[in-house]
Amino acid sequence: MNEAVIRVAGLGKSYVTAAGLFPALKGVDLSIARGEFVAIMGPSGSGKSTFMNLLGCLDTPTFGDYFLTGRNVAHMGNDELAVLRNRTIGFVFQGFNLLPRMSLEDNVALPLVYAGVAREARRAKGREMLARVGLESYAMSLPARISGGQQQRVAIARALINRPPLILADEPTGNLDSHTSEEIMALFGELNDEGITIVLVTHEADIAAHAKRQVRFFDGLIVSDVRHDRAPPARMPAPC
Repeated sequence: MNEAVIRVAGLGKSYVTAAGLFPALKGVDLSIARGEFVAIMGPSGSGKSTFMNLLGCLDTPTFGDYFLTGRNVAHMGNDELAVLRNRTIGFVFQGFNLLPRMSLEDNVALPLVYAGVAREARRAKGREMLARVGLESYAMSLPARISGGQQQRVAIARALINRPPLILADEPTGNLDSHTSEEIMALFGELNDEGITIVLVTHEADIAAHAKRQVRFFDGLIVSDVRHDRAPPARMPAPC
């Protein structure tokens, strides 16, 4: 828990708008250790989404430094960032982002295409990850044939395919009902208990309560950083 997976120092991001320069982040300092489970919170426009885009190497900062697993990535080129993203970060999005005409097996294995893994090896790994989230029997199904909760499980399996040390989740329960949300958060809890660092954005207090640390943004700055012991997860319910 002493090694920082994420460390940002004076991180800032500004955007050019019709009204002039808009500072979305105003110089943020934060360190997240390996194995932490962190919820990023804040109202719309607080800077939390900008911060997550920077953490995911989907955008570059205007100023400041960002160290990911010890490497300063703040000023890397696009190609180098793409390789780092694929090897280091698993992404889970609110909208699932599954390709509708591809089987679940192929959706899960998609990151391995960019890693140059052969097709049969990709599919075998895809089935393995689907089994990890309780959906192995659905390997050849299309996304439209399963529920929203199951689609998010597939998205989590895809995020795990390269065994990344870090998962970034952007409102992962935003399109799910409360029961299914609890199932997905229990799965995140299991993954965190296995040592994976998880950082998620949420505006829901009950979802944030599953994390061991809650960081709140307001007006481009961190205004609170609270740690607490997460209750042991209940036995995993049957896959939704």
